[in-house]
Amino acid sequence: MAEISLWAPEAHEVRIESGEWSLELFRKERGWWRGDVPFLVHGANYAFRIDGKGPYPDPASPWQPEGPHGLSRWVDHRLFRWTDEEWRPPPLKSAIIYELHMGTFTPEGTFESAAEKLGYLADLGITHLEIMPVAEFAGRRGWGYDGVDLCAPYSAYGGPEGLKKLVDACHGRGIAVLLDVVCNHLGPSGNYLEAFGPYFTSFYSTPWGKGINFDGPESDTVRRFFIDNALMWLRD
Repeated sequence: MAEISLWAPEAHEVRIESGEWSLELFRKERGWWRGDVPFLVHGANYAFRIDGKGPYPDPASPWQPEGPHGLSRWVDHRLFRWTDEEWRPPPLKSAIIYELHMGTFTPEGTFESAAEKLGYLADLGITHLEIMPVAEFAGRRGWGYDGVDLCAPYSAYGGPEGLKKLVDACHGRGIAVLLDVVCNHLGPSGNYLEAFGPYFTSFYSTPWGKGINFDGPESDTVRRFFIDNALMWLRD
């Protein structure tokens, strides 16, 4: 059973759905909604409805197998078996960094195909692999700077399982992993955060639309969302 917490301060009703299952969440303090969801197990597709509108993908979705407009998929991160318990990263002060665009590094453009070329990088003397942003975005090709599901490794690259395998394989080769992330805007397509709460502000603008509400009303929770996103990458 998974415990779900969702911030939707202006909502009157929040439901989570998975197939034929539907459950209403309970409103708590400061705009949070919570509930114990028995049908949310590893591999289950799910979405939210806010005041009857939706379905919307999870703002903190760990996996978007059908892209940013599709359903979210629940991931139990405890199921992955890491082999890098004794891993210690080489020092940054003497790093030799290789910046890698996952979609063009190999013909397949996936995490797992990149892992197959780690011997080549190790022979070059690479100590740190810097991966350009991999958050889920709309379309098949891109630089990664228009991500919209900030917790979901891009499905076409191999999703969360593929990224874990790549990181684990890098550590096995003695190569550390650096991950580029984008925290100052979201892409124009597949961005559903505004359906949940005041994540954006018209006080600022970007080439992708409204700026993120880092310093306006209720911005403490917005800042927390981005901090938790960074911690998620480190933890999971």
